[in-house]
Amino acid sequence: MIIALTGTPGTGKTSVAEILKNKGFTIIDLNKLACDKIFLIGKDYKRDSNIVDLKKLNKYIFDNYSGAETVIIEGHLSHLLECVEKIIILRCNPEILKRNLSKKDWSQEKIKENIEAEILDIILCETVEIHQEKNIFEINVTGKTIEKIVDMIIEIINNKFKPIKKYKIGKIDWSEEILNNFKVG
Repeated sequence: MIIALTGTPGTGKTSVAEILKNKGFTIIDLNKLACDKIFLIGKDYKRDSNIVDLKKLNKYIFDNYSGAETVIIEGHLSHLLECVEKIIILRCNPEILKRNLSKKDWSQEKIKENIEAEILDIILCETVEIHQEKNIFEINVTGKTIEKIVDMIIEIINNKFKPIKKYKIGKIDWSEEILNNFKVG
């Protein structure tokens, strides 16, 4: 089973994936894979990010990992892969996300763009355009330790991705945060 671990940058995906890896899960760093296997088709200089050939990356992951017991594809683009069977989206309160992103060496514009993406549910919206709702789970990571988030993911996996009310999509709503007029800096 191929699982996408996704979320806005700064929600804790990489930290969570590291602990899951230490617990024996197979983790694929999507960004590293895209760079190593040369699935890059350009550079977005304004956003200081790579442009990934998602079709080729999707085919590579499908060809190499479908049929595996459990493979977790970690990265904020993983939900865009059609080959993933289940999607876990990490969500974070925009104020905390702002604090997390401010620790990165990113431009103020890039930080603001990612905070707005979290407020507007961009990753969730993109995910439901590609995948069935029953295959998508959301975890509010706000105020939780990385270990607790890992436990929540393991609960979802051990429950064989059966519906769990607290992880149902659409329960997390940061829309009122847009009124706070986030100022980065």
